[in-house]
Amino acid sequence: MQILQYLITVHVAVVFFLAFGTTHPIAIAQTLSPSYSESNLGQLNAQAIRLSRQGNFSAALQRLQTALSISRDMGARPWEAVIFNNIGRVYQSQGQYSQALQSYQQALLIDKELGDPVRLGKTYSNLGYLFDVQNQRELAIFFYKHCLINRERARLNPGVLSAPQPDAYSITVAQTYRILAARLLKQGRIQEAQRTMDLLKVEELQEYLPGVPGNQRTAKGIEIIPTEKPVKQKLEQTLNDAVVLGKELTTLRKIPPQQRSRQQTQRVEQLVASQQQLLGEFNNFIASPAVKAQLEQISQTARRQNLDLESVNEIRDNLARLPQKSALLYPLILQDSLELVLVSPDSVPIHRTVAVTRTQLHQTISSFRQALANPNRDVKTPARQLYEWLIKPIENDLQLSGTQTLIYAPDDQLRYVPLSAVYDGKQWLVQRFSVNHITTASLTNLNTPRKSNLRVLVGAFTEGNYQVRVGNRQVAFSGLQFAAREVENVAAIVPETKKLLNNAFSPKVTVPQMDDYTIVHLATHAAFVVGKPEDSFILFGNGDRIHLKDVATWSLPRVDLVVLSACETGLGGRLGNGEEILGFGYQIQKTGARAAIASLWAVDDGGTQSLMSAFYSLLTPGKLTKSEALRQAQIALITGKLQIKSNNNMTVTVNSSFHHPYYWAPFILIGNGL
Repeated sequence: MQILQYLITVHVAVVFFLAFGTTHPIAIAQTLSPSYSESNLGQLNAQAIRLSRQGNFSAALQRLQTALSISRDMGARPWEAVIFNNIGRVYQSQGQYSQALQSYQQALLIDKELGDPVRLGKTYSNLGYLFDVQNQRELAIFFYKHCLINRERARLNPGVLSAPQPDAYSITVAQTYRILAARLLKQGRIQEAQRTMDLLKVEELQEYLPGVPGNQRTAKGIEIIPTEKPVKQKLEQTLNDAVVLGKELTTLRKIPPQQRSRQQTQRVEQLVASQQQLLGEFNNFIASPAVKAQLEQISQTARRQNLDLESVNEIRDNLARLPQKSALLYPLILQDSLELVLVSPDSVPIHRTVAVTRTQLHQTISSFRQALANPNRDVKTPARQLYEWLIKPIENDLQLSGTQTLIYAPDDQLRYVPLSAVYDGKQWLVQRFSVNHITTASLTNLNTPRKSNLRVLVGAFTEGNYQVRVGNRQVAFSGLQFAAREVENVAAIVPETKKLLNNAFSPKVTVPQMDDYTIVHLATHAAFVVGKPEDSFILFGNGDRIHLKDVATWSLPRVDLVVLSACETGLGGRLGNGEEILGFGYQIQKTGARAAIASLWAVDDGGTQSLMSAFYSLLTPGKLTKSEALRQAQIALITGKLQIKSNNNMTVTVNSSFHHPYYWAPFILIGNGL
């Protein structure tokens, strides 16, 4: 009733505004009921956004100006910043860029005063986007970088990132990171772009699994390069000076306007004028010919400078410590191109642009995945096309660096297809390179060696049927016919193996025992479903499920590898952007386990049994890394022969009917490949 009465009062006030043409929102606020609340501000804000999207900018501004007056009257400073951001968005939508800039800067001052890095970062994103739409790329990059810096600083306290935020921002944070990476690559600023692409994946994890914590590596954010530092110094000086004025202004605003003395009223006017003057001086500074010329030189300077970016140097050092020559491959899918960044231990990051649209790439990924999932279909045509886009542009670089292992951080729908199964016209990529998937270099320890003695806990669902609700559908899951043989083979290869089958394979029995073993092997159904993490799960032999969001509650610091040998992505045929696969890899890492092996589609379990037998046979002598053992096991299915390099070389025959990538390609290793 209170809200209804308030909204009627607001409506009357707005009618008064329209009738008499007043431009003073404070005059409106003084006619309102004093019983308004933050929920009322939220309603006005939502109404304004809806009106703006409908093109009714005048009415949207009226709502926002009314809300601004109310927020000031209430002393609701966070809401005041939100409303200023939305006023800026409305002005920006109309092409009134100077007014938009002033509004965003007012929001920035409040966020800075409040010390909220999340909101501060998002307001910086709005400023970046404002300059971006005006094709002022250097300034856009500068402000986008400040969004990233504040966001990564806030990630050390992940709870604040998960707090609900009012709609006040032009683009999402993940979109900010993606656009920033694209702009940096366009300017040849490859090291900065690589850092941004790495942190983009951390942000995507945050969107899918809220509460992803940062670490000392992510908290470093991104470097402000020397050419940008004069602008940063001027901005910080301006904000600091304006915040001092703003604190005094906030104190005075707590006094109702009708109760202020003449001196207090004059002081409010002086403080507002002083803040506007400071911001005006900063705007004149960044628009001055000297600063413009300096900013325009950034791209050329960044190409020539060997930037001392600590994060890139750390990655290169990690790569150099790996036993095989390794390179880190980052693809970035943009609307009109595919951008490839390759980081190796011996050179600066390399960038290649591939002329393919996002739509074309998605179509080929879909065709490739459909062909991979059917052993009777020709898979080489889409596999060859993806090779031309993903590997051919960097082929010479890989050859010159002597790369043996590709550490791969796929983007978007590339997460749904295995890089090892692209085809160069003569052989599959797995026949040339080990492929080790990672979530993000910032969250992955690439160099921790695995335990020398293998001890395996195997759980298997071999018989029975369960009906499982996945989203809005009921899906039937049956026991895996070959899983029992898979378990027996693992036990025969690794003497220290414990078996849990069917009803004995329950979460209650299995989870407490996991950290007593170096490998946890689950021969059961798992589903990574597009959407909420609650829809993705691992099915245990007794019919119980563990959801993806709950996997992180496991404590597995002594586990080197978690194997899920019968999982499926894209359940129901719908592909998203692969966040569920990224999320699975991250959740396993969060348990303390060093790596995971999972499949990208439901595999013939006879082929799975053959591949897993080969994998453990290769892993047992302890001379191969996990990623190399998986690679040689996959080659064994392609060729029908398995060479085990031990004290006595021996040849093990593998069923040659499993040569199609349907059988061997779905298995990807995520995390530490050693």
